[in-house]
Amino acid sequence: MTKLLRKITGVAAAACVICMAFAGPAYAQNAAAPAGSPAAVSPAAASPAPDAAAAPAPPQQPDSTATAANGGTGIDLTWPVPAASDPKTSLTTGAPTIDDAGKTTIGANSELVKNVAHNKVSINIVWTLVTGFLVMFMQAGFALVETGLCRAKSAAHVMATNFMIYGLGMLGFWVCGFAFMFGNYANGPVNIGWQPSLGQGLMLLNHGWGLGELSSSGGYKYGLIGLKGFFLSPSVFDTAIFTLFLFEMVFMDTTATIPTGCMAERWDFRNFIIYGFWVGMFPYAIYGSWVWGGGWLAQSGVNWNFGHGAVDFAGSGVVHMCGGMIAIAGGLCIGPRLGKYGKDGKARAIPGHDIPMVMLGTFILAFGWFGFNPGSTLAGTDNRIAIIAVNTMLAGAAASVGTLLTMYVVTGKPDPSMLCNGLLAGLVAITAPCAFVNSAGAVLLGFIAGVIVVFSVFFFERVAKIDDAVGAISVHGICGAWGVLSVGLFANGSYGQGWGGVHKLFKDGQWMRIVNDGSKAVIDQYNTLIGTDPKTGGWTDIGVTGIFGKIFGAPEGDFSQFQAQLTDVCVCAVFVILFSLAWFKISNLIFPIRSKREDEIAGLDVPEMGVEAYPDFQITDKSSPAIE
Repeated sequence: MTKLLRKITGVAAAACVICMAFAGPAYAQNAAAPAGSPAAVSPAAASPAPDAAAAPAPPQQPDSTATAANGGTGIDLTWPVPAASDPKTSLTTGAPTIDDAGKTTIGANSELVKNVAHNKVSINIVWTLVTGFLVMFMQAGFALVETGLCRAKSAAHVMATNFMIYGLGMLGFWVCGFAFMFGNYANGPVNIGWQPSLGQGLMLLNHGWGLGELSSSGGYKYGLIGLKGFFLSPSVFDTAIFTLFLFEMVFMDTTATIPTGCMAERWDFRNFIIYGFWVGMFPYAIYGSWVWGGGWLAQSGVNWNFGHGAVDFAGSGVVHMCGGMIAIAGGLCIGPRLGKYGKDGKARAIPGHDIPMVMLGTFILAFGWFGFNPGSTLAGTDNRIAIIAVNTMLAGAAASVGTLLTMYVVTGKPDPSMLCNGLLAGLVAITAPCAFVNSAGAVLLGFIAGVIVVFSVFFFERVAKIDDAVGAISVHGICGAWGVLSVGLFANGSYGQGWGGVHKLFKDGQWMRIVNDGSKAVIDQYNTLIGTDPKTGGWTDIGVTGIFGKIFGAPEGDFSQFQAQLTDVCVCAVFVILFSLAWFKISNLIFPIRSKREDEIAGLDVPEMGVEAYPDFQITDKSSPAIE
């Protein structure tokens, strides 16, 4: 036990030292507020007290370092309308003016505007938090699904990995994962007139590292990693940022728990512990920064004319495929369960011990997905949440039917556990395109996912010889990749105008591309083109569109978006698998990745957990094949 504590403490200490090297400058800054913010100068500092003995108490610190209490101002009301380009308002200056009708406009700093803006930001924060709570509850679903699909003799062990990944991964994400992923968020490519839905506090996430020349906004041409927000330091003490942290942390937890299913029943718990910190600190965060943190994949639309750049609305790639690729690496390194393959090399079934538990967990996950996908708007004021929710339901339903029919054709029986994986496969697949497709597109891509997952499970089991105890690679990895590609196939252009800093305008069969560089010239050009003047205007700003977008309602299809999606999938597969292979090889030198042979045969509950999951029942283990 002493050696175990020393090793874990040593690994954690080394990680913290590295992160503190990055985080040190952040702590060296004013802990209360950055220069120029309302909290930077307190009333007490502005005017000295007449009597030192009767000096007033220091003012209460605001809960946001970006704006006082992050309450919202007129600028928050302009989204998504380009504020600086609207000549009839003065919300960016704060002073009332006279509009074309001779009426006085309301200034941005008026009490009415501030209250309305505060309500908008508050609604978005509450929405994001509540949907984050739903996603957190999905961990219970994962625990039930994975435990039910495994044997009773290791049920406590499988449940413990699903339980502890929550705390281990969260702390790793708090240490440095969040900073790496979103530290440079404010410098990412955005549409004209964009404002952060959770409040201006998100603009504090403005420091990172990359390649190429710095833009006028402070971002690199090719963003590689964020460098602000380590340990949620005082420099990012803000309601908007803390809201984003909670939401993205529970997403990370989904990524982290996917390999626990694939590697179940033979993963040494000590090795799992250090994995829990690693997965929260690095793979999800680094790859996620390239897509969601304003990094180079998100910038591929601006830099390489790949549509709107990599588009992954709620994480088919960033969350699910990433977890699936980690699972592939883990499955290769840990090897199959004893008895899984006979001397002839053929796979043998190892049934789970509780199918009702699996089905209950699947329903919990399906319920939590209403937080996963609609919550990714980060805005309860974005009414697209209704379309996202319905598309999510339809894709899951269609996938379960697709799996049902496929199983009848292939095996003659449906297999309830495969039906559960089918439903989950559809939910994984719709996660990236949920906001960009119509109901027909959602049903089609969901049904295809339900077919894909069946053949994928058979492939990894029989051809690749990777023993995936619960089908996690197929459900999350393969169907996650399918979901990312689906954006480039079925998106219909009705949502995502200006996504990734690229506005694609359409008129009379022709496309025009406008890249938002923040300049007044580009804003003026954009407003002219979408105006009503018959000579210079009449262009329509089209959202994210796939190759077959015209079939689903877009004016034309767009092959360039598929280029971005394909690039995203390839990068995720190569980077995450190689990075994870390196980690599992290194971690195996710290603690063996594989449990002892005799412990695996007996079941990991007592040898590694110290308790049985079902002490009042006699465990027969009749489902385990003979070990040859």
